[in-house]
Amino acid sequence: MPNEVEIKFVIHHLEEIRENLQRVGFKEDTPRTHEMNTLYDHHEELRSRGEILRIRKYGDRWTVTHKSKGENARHKTRRETETKVQDGEALDQIFRALGYVPVFRYEKFRSEWTDGVGHVVLDETPIGTIGEIEGPPDWIDHIAAQLGVQECDYINKSYGELFLEWKRKENSGAGNMTFAEISR
Repeated sequence: MPNEVEIKFVIHHLEEIRENLQRVGFKEDTPRTHEMNTLYDHHEELRSRGEILRIRKYGDRWTVTHKSKGENARHKTRRETETKVQDGEALDQIFRALGYVPVFRYEKFRSEWTDGVGHVVLDETPIGTIGEIEGPPDWIDHIAAQLGVQECDYINKSYGELFLEWKRKENSGAGNMTFAEISR
């Protein structure tokens, strides 16, 4: 089971980041694609341990993912186990039959970029545009610097945490981070 090592950062100018990625040798691996994520839990057992269980639909592809509690240092590191799923709706029914229920949904439009070592993703979410740099720690720092992202701009929070912060700031009653629930 590999570790996921990443940082997030706020993107103020999406086209500028795209141009900078091309300038430093990245290629777009996956063009802008809709992604819907559903997190599941059973009486907050996973949440209390800092874990997530997620079904993701990314374009036409489904995956199921379990993430362990993360270590929050300069880079967020946690164990991630993920596999493709043929039918995410059937898996949803299996989870529900086992007592796991949807507790949070979040969506975005994601494009994925790679240089062959790691990945940079650009996520257009209902609460703003966020980038993620995922790969070896030294590589993350090098790429962040090339993109103009300073260490003080690193974010180690999950989308759920970012959404809760946004809700408090905006005094929003939205329950999920979806375009339908958040009008911008």
